[in-house]
Amino acid sequence: MTIAPDVTNLPNADCLPITVVPGLHRLFLDFCVGQPGASSFYAALPPDTKWQSRPEIPVHWPHLVSILAAQNPSPTAAPALDGLRAGAGVVVTGQQVGLFGGPLFTPFKAATAIARARHATGAGHPHVAIFWLATEDHDFDEVNHVVFPARKELRKLTYAMAPPASRPVGGIHFDDSITPLIDAAWELLGASDAMDALIAAYRPGNTFAQAFRNFYAQAFAGQGLLLLDAGSREVHALGAPVLRAGIERADELHAALLARNAELQAAGYGVQVAVAAHSSLLFLIDERTGARNALKRTAPTPSEPNGLWTIGRQTLSTDELLGILDAEPERISPSALLRPVFQDYLLSTSLTIGGPAEIAYFAQSAVLFERILGRITPVQPRFSATLIEPTIAELLRKHELPVERVFQESAASLAQLLGARSMPVEAKRHLSAAGQALDAELEPLLAYMASLDAGMGRSARTAASKMRYQMNRLRRLGANFQLQREDSIGRQAEAISQALYPGGGLQERLHGAAFYFARYGFELTETFSKYAESNCPGHTTVWL
Repeated sequence: MTIAPDVTNLPNADCLPITVVPGLHRLFLDFCVGQPGASSFYAALPPDTKWQSRPEIPVHWPHLVSILAAQNPSPTAAPALDGLRAGAGVVVTGQQVGLFGGPLFTPFKAATAIARARHATGAGHPHVAIFWLATEDHDFDEVNHVVFPARKELRKLTYAMAPPASRPVGGIHFDDSITPLIDAAWELLGASDAMDALIAAYRPGNTFAQAFRNFYAQAFAGQGLLLLDAGSREVHALGAPVLRAGIERADELHAALLARNAELQAAGYGVQVAVAAHSSLLFLIDERTGARNALKRTAPTPSEPNGLWTIGRQTLSTDELLGILDAEPERISPSALLRPVFQDYLLSTSLTIGGPAEIAYFAQSAVLFERILGRITPVQPRFSATLIEPTIAELLRKHELPVERVFQESAASLAQLLGARSMPVEAKRHLSAAGQALDAELEPLLAYMASLDAGMGRSARTAASKMRYQMNRLRRLGANFQLQREDSIGRQAEAISQALYPGGGLQERLHGAAFYFARYGFELTETFSKYAESNCPGHTTVWL
């Protein structure tokens, strides 16, 4: 188990409602606020703590712990491994193995798992945090780049040596072209412990999985986080019962997913992961090319009572697929919906930490948990935050601009807003008086005209909207004039937008985590863990 380091002088933070974050799935929002309509799709809603009584320890537990020990050889991992040997439960989270540590929400996930494990341990239910490396995913374009802030712009660094199509990303080796990317990262981030860790991890010959694991093992060494790459034959052999269920019970599980999707749609939620007529829960790794290809399922017929499986032009019987599972289990790979079941069977998971999309599709996976494991693993949302650096904090205070307002604006509209706010008091007074006078005179007139004739009233409303548009145009003209007089306002708006809401999305989803580790040290991992312990049900702003 891990003992929380003594961290003092934590940055200030504010807890905002989750509803300030634009674009979230309604099911996720209802889950976060405990809406009864969401409860039927999950084992529990946060902040329920019944999960702390861990599931039964599986027979493969000693073997799995030995695998974890081999993958986490650092002395800092020893207390967590000892805890698992003694029967501690598991809080799990995970992510694809992205370039240079991936986006900021990646350490947020790890910090949340650590926070929940600590809380359970403190309550007398020992738990350990494990980070699942999603090495079997094959979407290379999702992981081959990272974005770092660079003064007046965002710099995107991309590893361009694309592998053969559809290969699992975890096993892709870096060639010499990673070296100039490391040099570019050094120019952006400068000398730091985090940069040294990137240099050691992301070097020619290492795989995406090795580099990512080595970087985060060092970042979270103080918290004793364990990392697991489950892509090997050994791990897949342990998880074979779940993969076998995906083969032998394919039609039953497919029908259950279709029924669950119908329930979600009837509740007005829609579905996160589409389930097509012939889709299955499995991929097959090509023995020659290493490509990860989706298996299509053909229902049983009199001539093929166990159904068939197809990949392109290749057809396999169920017995042939089971033969591959027995001989080469690493070639059978679970889909996004089956992976959490595979994961939680292996880890005997007490609690899973997920992002908004993952929690939304957990509502679909729940029917697979019920039928394969006989239980549903509770899930809770990861820590969500925006980090506010001192220079940006100064601009927010100068313009009296709340963070949640930034989430409502593009860079251009934010500049308009700041331009309007910076106009001289006399200009603001005249525009305000004109707008109020227009509204005061229009409303009685519109009501009168509508009382004479409904059609004339509608026409009057249309004409009035044009008048209000012109009034708003006057406001924009004033704001634009101010922007031209003070071009620094536009630069300040761009800086705020780029730092807090880059490209119309949350900072945590775009900015690379390594940028903040380089500027503020790996001590940030403990800061994130402490704030995740506070269990803010929404979005946290951390003032660095």
